[in-house]
Amino acid sequence: MDFSHVSTIRLACADLNGIWRGKRLASAQAGKLESGGVRMPFSALNVDIFGRDIEDSPLVFESGDADGVLLPTNRGAVPMPWLGAPTALIPMMMYHEDGKPFLGDPRQALVAVLDRFAARGWQVMAGTEMEFCLIDDSDDAPCPPANPLTGRPLAHQEVLSLAELDAFDAFFTELYDGCAAMGIPAQAAISESGLGQFEVNLNHQNALRAADDAVLFKSLVRGIARKHGCAASFMAKPYADEAGNGLHVHFSVVDQDGQNVFDDGGDHGTDLLRHAVAGCLVAMPASTLIFAPHANSYARLVPGAHAPTAALWGYENRTAALRIPGGSPKARRIEHRTAGGDINPYLMLATVLGAALVGIEDQMQPPAPISGDAYQVANAPQLAPDWETAITWFAQDSLMARILPTETIANLALTKGQELRSFAQLPTASHWQTLLEAV
Repeated sequence: MDFSHVSTIRLACADLNGIWRGKRLASAQAGKLESGGVRMPFSALNVDIFGRDIEDSPLVFESGDADGVLLPTNRGAVPMPWLGAPTALIPMMMYHEDGKPFLGDPRQALVAVLDRFAARGWQVMAGTEMEFCLIDDSDDAPCPPANPLTGRPLAHQEVLSLAELDAFDAFFTELYDGCAAMGIPAQAAISESGLGQFEVNLNHQNALRAADDAVLFKSLVRGIARKHGCAASFMAKPYADEAGNGLHVHFSVVDQDGQNVFDDGGDHGTDLLRHAVAGCLVAMPASTLIFAPHANSYARLVPGAHAPTAALWGYENRTAALRIPGGSPKARRIEHRTAGGDINPYLMLATVLGAALVGIEDQMQPPAPISGDAYQVANAPQLAPDWETAITWFAQDSLMARILPTETIANLALTKGQELRSFAQLPTASHWQTLLEAV
């Protein structure tokens, strides 16, 4: 890697909350990258949302707070265009001293799931829909930002409004330039149904690359927003009375010949598609913690709020948790609509794809697809109703143990348990200050 054009570099891994943890180095120190000379405590990837060690974590005192080895991912260096000085971010992965992956690293957890697909000769393709809100955070509560053209705060929802997109044209122009510089395949942008809410779709591609792009995109959006005088947040529910932010993922699976294994040439898809759907549905209640990882997440998961609350599926049905979009059979795919914008993309994709693979391995059969309003379906399996229940279900579920590495499950359960206790001691009205740009 040539770093002659940058003054400093950042070396970082995403922790269990999807927050970058790492080091700043002078570009002259870049020679350490490939040699394994960059080290960081394993515990750094298992801190809570406040950046604190986890009480009783085996990664801290029990193990002497040992170091892991950081090595670059196959992504390579990317610019950080929201900073003033030329700077490169190098995404890293964490390993044990003997070269084995550290499975408390969420990216390693996703790699472990994708390796199981690769053992079948399959590759997973995925694309994400990234929803976020632009926010004025200068007061005691989050507020809609000012319209750059009028200077007045936004007062109305503007679904699919070109005028609202054009009002924020300077922000979006710089955002798309940043995506191009970072190699993030941004597609269409739309104004969404909440105040100051927008969505940008990222192109369908290799699932690991898609997860990398989602994590990098969050950092880019937040950084560019600050340059334009506001905050950007992927919080699941920034405002109590407005639409929440989701992060939908579309995925398909291609074989060694490049054929989509979900494509039967018609509208309904193959048996493999239905097995994958069944696996996702069965795993969904215990996976709630992955899709709703924070207390604020559960304000979004309420009936009638355009966020699924039950494990149901259907064809061309946006009220269902799993939607099979129409269109060309060659593009047959599953849209998983449960996750909030506040998730860790590595853990979300690892869980969704791991559940789909278990369904395929066990040849699970889904219930009949629904039609109409999913919120009106009686006796449907429900997601966890609150954060505490979600933590318990996730930690104790036997199917989850087949989907994610044991170390990932244990570390995340400890992390979320500590956060649950910490937030219980804080006024609910102040929670947004911690979450606004962290998630």
